[in-house]
Amino acid sequence: MSVATRRTAIALSIALGLVAAVGCGKSGEFSAQVPAQGGKTVNPSVYDFTVKDIEGKDTSLALYKGKVLLIVNTASKCGFTGQYEGLEKLYKTYQDRGLVILGFPANNFLWQEPGTDGEIKQFCSIKFGVTFPMFSKISVKGKNQDPLYAFLTDEKANPGFGGAITWNFNKFLVGRDGKVVGRFGSKVEPDSKELVEAVEKALAAASSP
Repeated sequence: MSVATRRTAIALSIALGLVAAVGCGKSGEFSAQVPAQGGKTVNPSVYDFTVKDIEGKDTSLALYKGKVLLIVNTASKCGFTGQYEGLEKLYKTYQDRGLVILGFPANNFLWQEPGTDGEIKQFCSIKFGVTFPMFSKISVKGKNQDPLYAFLTDEKANPGFGGAITWNFNKFLVGRDGKVVGRFGSKVEPDSKELVEAVEKALAAASSP
């Protein structure tokens, strides 16, 4: 295989599904665009990432194509932990219209999520009756930052919504096309007017072809 052919094959492989693996260089660094065939570039979306669910199973976020997503970094021993209740209520209210809430436990802030995945799952289920998808504990900042959060916080990939995670229960709203359309801080309650209105607007928008 010639060098030119080999380069084309590698670029095509990236475009067809390896963006999640190569979108990040050093941990916490994200390339907003990746090379594709013909010298063009691909703009990644949330759908290009694969994460582990709370059971440890690989889950492609492409599973949620066409849905509106609210991605939240959670913790069990935080002053905002009570927001689990509001998030579950929001999920139940808009689930049938296409909203999915994705919870990502993280222990980045004052060690407020010390439990194992099994302990976190039990806590969420028993304490708050959580039924929305929960995922394996990750790091949302620093040198071990998960690739998904490197993407979400990247200013070039998500202008206007990027920037470091400030605390537990930061919230990213993702439209039906996989693009970030809103971001809300920890103090913004799940039933707040600004968040509910943003969710309803995103649900009303048609999916991109």
